[in-house]
Parts: sequence; C-alpha cells; structure tokens
Amino acid sequence: MTTATPTTTHLGTLAELDDLVGTVIGVSSWQPVEQERINTFADATDDHQWIHIDPERASAESPFGGPIAHGYLTLSLFIPMWAEVLTIDSVTMAVNYGLNKVRFTNPVPAGARVRLQATLKQVDHLPKGGVQITVDGIIELENSDRPAVVLEGVYRYFEG
Repeated sequence: MTTATPTTTHLGTLAELDDLVGTVIGVSSWQPVEQERINTFADATDDHQWIHIDPERASAESPFGGPIAHGYLTLSLFIPMWAEVLTIDSVTMAVNYGLNKVRFTNPVPAGARVRLQATLKQVDHLPKGGVQITVDGIIELENSDRPAVVLEGVYRYFEG
C-alpha cells in the first residue's frame, strides 16, 4: 500500500480535469471503523449478522478473529473520503452516478482504519454540459498489504 500522506487536488474549473487522467488525484486521511460505527450501520441496514455485532462470538467462532465491518459500510466511507480527495471551485452540482465495479478484497476488523487512494481514469464531456468522471478507488486498510475495497466510481459534475 502507499505510504503517501493525505493529499487533495483542488481545481478551479472542470476543464482542468482532462490533464489529470491517469494520475493519482489524492489520498484521504485515515477513517476509523470502530465497533460503535459497525453497530450503527447494522441498525441502519438491518444487517445484524454476529460476525459484525457480537465481539465475543466473533472472537471465538469467526475465521476473522473478531468482529469485522460490513463490506457496504466500508464502501459507504468512499463518500466522505472522496470529498477530501477532489474539490472543484466552479462546480454547482455533483451527482454520484454509480459504481461500475466493486470488490471487497480484505475484511476490515473493528477498530481498524481505512483511507482512499483515487486515480482519475476517464473524463467524458456530457452533451448538455458538465463532465462524467470515472475514478479507480482503492480503500486501503492500515497495516495491510491488501486493500479492503477496490472500486470504479462514476461521478457527474456541473458548473453553474
């Protein structure tokens, strides 16, 4: 995994994105994934599987050695981490357009920390204005050579 410190790409306009295709545009700060956050996510999604919310049983019976975060909890952290990675002054509206690919490649133990490394993969100019960008994201797991999540995210940005 990268040893980079947190970095943010700050742009004035959407036109500046074209020059960044193929480059790492930022690395977020570390985000804690504490047991309380896991329990709150379980309540919000009605996913109360014991490997997530029962530390005693998860420590005794699971192959992970303790409770782990839901994959979708880790994926949801992409949103606040993405906000740290790229800012564009001229944008008046941004839309999370979706995900092309997602893989949960490593469980995230309760108490661990994760962060995002994002590479700008593609910029498409939309016919009615704005751009659609495709981002390769790696959600790194602290002290692990394997990432927690790899994804391809799609966003649309518009200037006003």
